[in-house]
Amino acid sequence: MERFSAALFDQRHDGSELRTLLAICIHGTRALVYALPVDEAGQCPHANYLTTIDATSVVPIRSTRAEIWDLLVVKPGGTVSILTHGLYDLPIQLRLPGSRSVQTQDADDSPNPEVKNIVAAKWECVSSVTLTCSGGENYRGRFDILPQDSLVSQALRVLALVLPKQEAFDVHRKFLEAWTPHYFWTSSNAEFHALSLAISFVLELKPVYPFKDGKPPSSPWDKFCHLTANSRSFADDPALQRLKLPVPLTSQQYFFFTLKPNPLLAPVLYALHMLAEDLRLTVQRYDSLLLLVPLVCQIAHITRPEWVDYWKRLCPNIMPAWPSPSTIRADTLDDRIPVWPPDMTAVLYGRLSNPDWKFLPYESPRLASLFDIQPSFAFGNAEPLLTLQRVTTAYLCLAGDSVASTQRRAELTVETLIQTWGTAKKGLLFLDSLPLGIAAPLREAIRTCQLSPPGNWRSEHYELVGRRDLAFSVAKVQPVHFQQGLYQSPETYVNSHHRVTISSLVEQAKSASIGEVDAVSGVELDLNGFSKIRFGQDRRLEEVARMLCSSSVASARLVERPELNEHDQAKEQQHQVVRLAERTLALPYGRAMFTFGTVQTVTREAYVIPKMEFSVRVQPANVIATPEPGKIPPECTNWGEFHNGVAAGLRISPGARGVESSWIAFNKPSELTPQHAGFLFGLGLTGHLKEMLTWHTFGYLTPKHDFTSIGVLLGLSAANVGSGNKHVTKLLAVHTPALLPTPTIDLNVSLMTQAAGLAGVGILYLGTKNRRMAEVCLHQISRKDLVQPDLSNEHREAYTYAAAIALGMIMLGQGSSTPADTACLHRLRVLVHGEAKSLTGTSSRPTFDTNITSPAATVALGLMYLKTGRKDVADILEIPSTIIELNRIQPSFLLMRTIARSLIMWDAIGSTEEWVLTQVPSPIMEAMQEHMVAKKVADDAIQLAYYNILAGCCFVVGLKYAGTARHEAYMMLSHFFDSFSRFVAANGVAFDHKIKRSAVREGLNLVSIALCMVMAGTGEISCLRRLRYAYGMYHQAFRYGVHVATHLSLGLLFLGAGRFTLGTSNAAIACLVTAFFPRFHHVSSDNKSYLQALRHLWVLAVEPRCLVARDVNTCEAAYLPVKITTREGNEKGISQLISPTLIPDFGKLLSVRVDTPRYWPFFVDLEHSPEQKKNLLKNQTLYVKRRTAFLSYTEDPRGSRSLFVRSGSSAGDAATLDFPQLTDAKTHPASDLTHFISSFSNDTLFLAFADYFSRDDGETHAERIFHAYCHAVLLDSILQDKMETLQSHLALYQYRTQPESAAYFHLRLQDLRFAADFYSKVFERRFCGRAENNPRPPLIRENTVSGALQVLDKRLGELAAQPRFNKVFARYARGETIVDAENFDSPGELSRSLAWYLLRNGVPSASLLVILRQLASEAYKQSVSRPPPEGTADVKGLDVGIKEVLRGTGTKMINAFGSGWSGSSLDRVIDAWQGVS
Repeated sequence: MERFSAALFDQRHDGSELRTLLAICIHGTRALVYALPVDEAGQCPHANYLTTIDATSVVPIRSTRAEIWDLLVVKPGGTVSILTHGLYDLPIQLRLPGSRSVQTQDADDSPNPEVKNIVAAKWECVSSVTLTCSGGENYRGRFDILPQDSLVSQALRVLALVLPKQEAFDVHRKFLEAWTPHYFWTSSNAEFHALSLAISFVLELKPVYPFKDGKPPSSPWDKFCHLTANSRSFADDPALQRLKLPVPLTSQQYFFFTLKPNPLLAPVLYALHMLAEDLRLTVQRYDSLLLLVPLVCQIAHITRPEWVDYWKRLCPNIMPAWPSPSTIRADTLDDRIPVWPPDMTAVLYGRLSNPDWKFLPYESPRLASLFDIQPSFAFGNAEPLLTLQRVTTAYLCLAGDSVASTQRRAELTVETLIQTWGTAKKGLLFLDSLPLGIAAPLREAIRTCQLSPPGNWRSEHYELVGRRDLAFSVAKVQPVHFQQGLYQSPETYVNSHHRVTISSLVEQAKSASIGEVDAVSGVELDLNGFSKIRFGQDRRLEEVARMLCSSSVASARLVERPELNEHDQAKEQQHQVVRLAERTLALPYGRAMFTFGTVQTVTREAYVIPKMEFSVRVQPANVIATPEPGKIPPECTNWGEFHNGVAAGLRISPGARGVESSWIAFNKPSELTPQHAGFLFGLGLTGHLKEMLTWHTFGYLTPKHDFTSIGVLLGLSAANVGSGNKHVTKLLAVHTPALLPTPTIDLNVSLMTQAAGLAGVGILYLGTKNRRMAEVCLHQISRKDLVQPDLSNEHREAYTYAAAIALGMIMLGQGSSTPADTACLHRLRVLVHGEAKSLTGTSSRPTFDTNITSPAATVALGLMYLKTGRKDVADILEIPSTIIELNRIQPSFLLMRTIARSLIMWDAIGSTEEWVLTQVPSPIMEAMQEHMVAKKVADDAIQLAYYNILAGCCFVVGLKYAGTARHEAYMMLSHFFDSFSRFVAANGVAFDHKIKRSAVREGLNLVSIALCMVMAGTGEISCLRRLRYAYGMYHQAFRYGVHVATHLSLGLLFLGAGRFTLGTSNAAIACLVTAFFPRFHHVSSDNKSYLQALRHLWVLAVEPRCLVARDVNTCEAAYLPVKITTREGNEKGISQLISPTLIPDFGKLLSVRVDTPRYWPFFVDLEHSPEQKKNLLKNQTLYVKRRTAFLSYTEDPRGSRSLFVRSGSSAGDAATLDFPQLTDAKTHPASDLTHFISSFSNDTLFLAFADYFSRDDGETHAERIFHAYCHAVLLDSILQDKMETLQSHLALYQYRTQPESAAYFHLRLQDLRFAADFYSKVFERRFCGRAENNPRPPLIRENTVSGALQVLDKRLGELAAQPRFNKVFARYARGETIVDAENFDSPGELSRSLAWYLLRNGVPSASLLVILRQLASEAYKQSVSRPPPEGTADVKGLDVGIKEVLRGTGTKMINAFGSGWSGSSLDRVIDAWQGVS
């Protein structure tokens, strides 16, 4: 099987089906060819045998067609050929490369060695093949003979759709044969010249050179003149237009001649004409159009001379003579094609103006059916004229008769463009490639959608209409803030780029020399400019950062006491240092909240945790006092370090990238420390411990390090909250004996770690109602070995609370009346009130301590029946009202019962002071009123109960309205905060006063936290003032728990630097109750009453609800007024906020609207747009687009610097746009436009345009006029926020000022006519939105376009008034022969002038004028010769009537634009007919 070869080739649509050919060559000299239909369903294809070819080897290659593979065949005789166009044979002669002369095209070089006797071929890559000769030699050959010229490639594809198979192949083969002698040159239009020769050969046209002199070129200059591309004109270039160029040799000019016209002339002419029409629609391909049109005209001269007239008007320099009716051969005309060629711009205009004008999107495969030809389909049936097809498709949507709404038609057009191109960038490039007039209706449709876009589009649609703000709001991938390529405003750039000073360089050098590492304070906020605008211009964030920083030296002021000696002063300083150390150790609680989620990406370096600084700078002595060794016990600093680690871990955002198991292990210290344990707990709370691998987990838990065990167990539980993860459950079980089959087993695990494990169970099974875990937790509340206190169970109270909270979390809000829940409820009632006394009166040893189980079970009940409204359960926790009952119960229990009762009766919680007071039992309330009003002494039990109940009520109000910033709740809590503060500040020497003050102090802690829960994340200044005062209090009465509460409150108020707030879901409430549990610690090492690590569970209640508006171009956070619509129950409410701002719960949010003149309007319908709601929920970012005439609210708060204020009236600028002229720039209200734009705009296009085109330094009059015009253009574009019109206005100015000798003058003139007719006759009716009572101005003013046309008309009028022009025009009107006259100044000027006049006035062709003259003459004679009513005697009226008939008939015959055949030119034609000069 060594000689076996097979190849698939020629896969294309052959007109009936999509199929491919298969050639199989087995050992021998034959190859079998099969046709395989390409089955899109994926079924096994069936092969149809076609033929057998002579071949020893076959290889598929890409050779002659770009998308279709050909077959390289090695023949038995050792030769090679390519099968293309199916099975058409293209012989290939192979020569080895060598030196060759390319001095002339027909140089006679010695031939290179030929490669013969080839026996096999092996495919290598695309067009490369290895050929093996009989002698064993191997040659690598590349058979890439694709045309490089896009015009030639397009022409071959078009001809394959109108020519039969043999003729299409002949054209392709002859093209390659003509191109090959030129060594496949791509310069000097060699490819197109070869194609022209191929077409003339197939159509049997003989080129005739009437001016051929036969002399070969001698000098290099003469050879340059012989090149086909030598006739370039620099008439458009003001600097190069005076260059003397070689005059094109007349010997190069030729025409086609044939005695018997080929029937294929008409289809080829039609196909090439449509190709030329396609090229007309792409500005960048006008040079290809000028190359193709002469070939079209040469063919048209034979079959339809009127088509020559059509192209002569658009490209007057293509041929020396105008077609004359007197020279037309009637026997060569083809009636299968119309007299006047299809003008696609006229067709498009007709569709815009009259939607009833039916036409289909252009398709080239339909051409062959007009001539009953079975085309070749050699390149498949794909459309070669894509621009024409895409434009006609878009125009069909633009002027659809089935859609009456202007808005909807515009939306369909935009959707069609995106469907066609896929991306907005490609769509905009397509629009930029279209001529000004053709693109104008499409741009107007885009403008309509830009001003009022629909809400259900994809991001690509919004990008196309210039609404990137809306595109980002629905994009699946959000932009990276401050990525490269986004511009910053000048103010941001200046503020963020500081010059490096010499002193800072010296400091860095010193630090580097002694090996210092950059210190981290732990309060850095790396939030991409957000922190600068979150709270305006004040420095509250910096102040909070200063207060919560634990790594800097604190300051304290001592009262000067001169009577103390130095030893006593030192002792006094040490007391102060110890007191401040307690505060320092509590700072990480607040700092964890303040800096939560501020690090978005972690680096590969070690994560730095800030140090704890206990030194104090004592004033006024200004000395630094350091605590003496042993003054701060290690167990105290250990817990401070633990919380410091938690704060460092919580800085890392939950969505941060780079936190992996390997990174966590990389940061593991050689010896386990409390700081690293806290860091692990912080990572768990943010969900990053999910990434930690199992063996890393065991590495942490095996050493039995208490802090690390607590951090890892709680962290893993928090990372998997509510999931019931089996792996984590096993880890918890080996640290919690209660979860083991034999709970009495000694695991050598401290009770504190066991408490953490039990709390972890609650977090892991949060809300799951897992019966097994709930039973375990219920039994652990009354664990038997913890009844009597001793040294081994000093943490028994913390353990009991952990068990109760775990039970409450597992059964969260799911308490019901099922038997299991009823049994649980009965057991909890017993734990709350104690065991019933025995009826026999014998005292038995209690099985549990009610002092510990009662508050714990109370909390468990509250969480279990959260929001259920079960009055019967709430009554279990009834608050006693008599002094006797109050004396039997600890006052703190009343606090717990108040909280639990309110949790159960959640819906009854109010936000007013009246509600709070109604929760106090009447006897207690009455006694306290008498005490406060009448100064009557109240029992201590009454007072303690009163303050505890108030504190509990305040706490549940804080829970219910957490994160809402509700004004009523805020005012009420502020009132109680102030009243409690006054009581605490009061002095009293009596012991009972100190007891009451201590209770009130505990209550104040709760009220403070409750107030800040309501105002979480708002940074409210009054709260900050209160907390700032509390922060500064550090005397003896202020214990560690007070500092913890103050710092927690401070952190809540600035949660995540104002980016986060708290939720009120069931899980959030449970976590908040756990974190702010009303059992505060006496010293920093105190875990006996409550596990300190649980204070950080607030993280699980945090919600990112800070709405940030970002400028879509700079991604900078911006101030912005927004309207928020919310739903509370059945009522809807609208509130006006200033972003960045905290917004209500997303479940209540209905819509967000941006409605300000400085930014584009923006509406997010969260109720009906799930995609936008999902993005807003994920990113909380509102991308907005600033209007170009305004500054942001940050840079211009009062709006006094907008361009409207600066520029005043713009009437003068509108006049300058219509008629460019010089004005007195100094008196112009916007004369400082350039400097103004430079001072604020970050748009490089505007900056560059202002810098280069709107200057005042023009040297010539024309330059100064151009600068004045650009000044008006820029002002108009900025004021109306239409950047896309800058290029359009520059194109209009070019049209206005171009010389008539410019190569594309007539093409641009026709485009300008299209634009003028569109804006004057169509826009108001079909595009401005007036029919929907929503009119808008056009992108380009009608007067600006018509003004440009009037300037050209004025020049044309001067030209047409010349006698020599009249003579030429008269000859044209009478159908006489016209050649370039000698009395015109330059070659071709006659043709250009006549073409300009004919094009501008819509004059029919000469042959049609001759026919119209005959018809008019006959009608005149008949009407005059006959009496009325068949004739008429009114000669004047007859003349007018004949003129109108002539004008209407002529306009229809040439498909003119809306203006049609002008009356003045008609008069001139009639004068010429009558011989009037």
